[in-house]
Amino acid sequence: MTGFTNWRKSSRSGSGDDSNCVECRVTWRKSSRSGGGDNSSCLEARSQTGGFQVRDSKLGHGSPVFDLAAVDFKALLAAAE
Repeated sequence: MTGFTNWRKSSRSGSGDDSNCVECRVTWRKSSRSGGGDNSSCLEARSQTGGFQVRDSKLGHGSPVFDLAAVDFKALLAAAE
């Protein structure tokens, strides 16, 4: 599990800490099949290098974040269908 503040630095930026670069935060995506209300049971997901992260949408930033390999994330999606 990791925190919710994952920042990404461009692979084109210099390797030093003082290089001119913009970091971007990967946003969470909620399933289009989830209910529209804030209390709907749903997971949010976002991609990261080598896999995905998932969290409980109802808890938002207070939710634990789970790291999943791409194969495990695909298995989760298949089991949820």
